[in-house]
Amino acid sequence: MRSVISAIGTAVPENKIPQKEILEFMANAHGFEGKDKTRLKALYRASGIQTRHSVIPDYSSLNMEDWTFYPKSKDLSPFPTTQQRSALYKNTAPELAIRAVKNCIQKSNIKLDEITHLITISCTGMYAPGLDIDLVNGLKLRPDVQRTCINFMGCYAAITGIRTADAFCKADPTANVLVVSTELCTIHFQNKTDEDNLLANALFSDGAAALLMSSSEQGEKGLSPVAFHNQILNDGGENMAWNIGDFGFEMKLSSYVPTLIESGIAGMIEQLKQKMGGSSIEQYAIHPGGKRILEVIEQELNLDKNDNRHAYEVLQNYGNMSSATLIFVLEKLMEEKPTKGENCLSVAFGPGLTLESMVLEVC
Repeated sequence: MRSVISAIGTAVPENKIPQKEILEFMANAHGFEGKDKTRLKALYRASGIQTRHSVIPDYSSLNMEDWTFYPKSKDLSPFPTTQQRSALYKNTAPELAIRAVKNCIQKSNIKLDEITHLITISCTGMYAPGLDIDLVNGLKLRPDVQRTCINFMGCYAAITGIRTADAFCKADPTANVLVVSTELCTIHFQNKTDEDNLLANALFSDGAAALLMSSSEQGEKGLSPVAFHNQILNDGGENMAWNIGDFGFEMKLSSYVPTLIESGIAGMIEQLKQKMGGSSIEQYAIHPGGKRILEVIEQELNLDKNDNRHAYEVLQNYGNMSSATLIFVLEKLMEEKPTKGENCLSVAFGPGLTLESMVLEVC
C-alpha cells in the first residue's frame, strides 16, 4: 500500500510586484546611491526573478503616503516590531491558506468533510489558537480532524509534510490528509545592508500551497512517494539560519550555501537511489532557493535547464516562498501530465544545513 498526492492548489497575495520596483524600494530604504545601487541592481538582475507577491503593498511604491505597513519616514522608523509583524501574519495568513485549499479541492474527488488529517507548515508566523484551527473553522472541516503543525523548519518543510502525510496514509487506508504550507516571508524585511540580508531581500516572497494525499487503495491518481532521504551538513549550520529578533524574524542566507549544497548533493542522491532500487529518474522538482542553487544542482547531477524548467518558472514568477515553493513546482509538474511510471526527484534545502529529498512515481 502506498500514498498518492492526488491534487495540488496554490494561492498568492493580490500584490504582484515587479522585481525592479522592489529594487527601487530596497535601494531607497538602504539609502543606496551610485556604486552601492549599481551593485544592488546586479544582484537583482542575477536573481532570475521577474515578479514577486506580498501581503504588503508598500514594496511597489516610493511614495510614503501610499504605505500601509511601514512608517511614513525615509528610514522606516520606528521599524515594525515582531509583535506588529506577527499581527499581520495572523490577519492575512488564514485567508491566503484557505484560497490555496479551495483551489486544491476543486481538482479532487475528496470533499472537505472527508478530510481526516490536517498538516500545517509555516516558518514565518506562529500563534495559538493557530492557523490550523483557523483552517478548521474557515473551511468547516470536521471538528475531530487530526491536526499536526510543522513550524520553523524553513524551505525543506514541504518534504517533511509529505513524508508525515505518507506515514498517516500507510497507517490508515481510509485517511485523507490535507497538507497546507503558508509563508509570508516579506513581512520580515530587515533594513540591514550586510550581504546576507541584501540576498534574502532579493529572493523571498509570499504564497500558500495545499495538497491532498490518500491511500492508493482509494484509487486516486497522481504522484506517489517511493523513497525519502535527508542529510545534515553540520559544517553549514551558520550559513542558513532563521532567528526571532525584536524586529521580525531574521534570515541568515550566506552566498556560500550553493557551495555547501554542491559538496553534499551528489552523495545524498546516490543514497536515495539505493533506497529506490536504482530506478531511473525522468522528472525533477527542485526547490528554487535561488538561481545559483539550481545551476549548481544541474552541474552536479548532469542536468540541463529544461530538466529544471518547472523550478525556473516558479522562481521567475513568484520568487522563493520558503516551504510553499516546492509545492508550486510539483503543481507545475502535475499540470504537464507526466507519463505513468516515470519517477520524479525532488530536493529542498534549509537551516542546518539540511538537504531533504524524495522520489515520487507518477501513477
